[in-house]
Amino acid sequence: MRVPNLKDMDSNEPRILPDPGSRTPDPGSRIPDPGPRTPDPGSAWFALWTRSRHEKQVRDQLLKKSVEVFLPTIGKWSHWKDRKKKIDWPLFPGYVFARFVPDERIGVLKVDGVVQIISNNGVLSSIPDEEIESIRTLVESELAYDPVPLIKEGDMVKVTHGPLRGVVGRLVRKGAHARLVLSVDLIGQAVAVEVDASDVKPY
Repeated sequence: MRVPNLKDMDSNEPRILPDPGSRTPDPGSRIPDPGPRTPDPGSAWFALWTRSRHEKQVRDQLLKKSVEVFLPTIGKWSHWKDRKKKIDWPLFPGYVFARFVPDERIGVLKVDGVVQIISNNGVLSSIPDEEIESIRTLVESELAYDPVPLIKEGDMVKVTHGPLRGVVGRLVRKGAHARLVLSVDLIGQAVAVEVDASDVKPY
């Protein structure tokens, strides 16, 4: 009686062939998950100034380069002829935030749509992590929010609404109400009035 050869047994075993439609995707063809990750040593957040309406394009290209990026958005209703649709618009138009090592700036600047990296006297200006995380927490919450111009105490402001519309003065206090100081510098005299904080803008 012939003893079956192991090679014969192997040849009779059904073979499982790989499904041609289930190929492992090329990692370079996928956009990396933009969720939180361990930052690279020496990296920091920077603000990128982009061409008009290129914020999302810049974000997508940076993600493909495995650069951590943050583009906060706000939902706004767009009205069409027969319907209206809520669309996500950049919270800060013209800006995208990216985290990278300063030595990698050349690669970031080569991204189509990036105009420049915000800097001061030629030195890249980094953004504190807590500022980015605070904005991220807000946009991921269910709270209503709107972008507003940054106004500091001591700034010159202009009233945009109400009976004092068009009046220019100096902001001396912020809170539920802003205290506006109107002065006549020549004689060193001034008068103060309270206005709603939402009714003033930088002058």
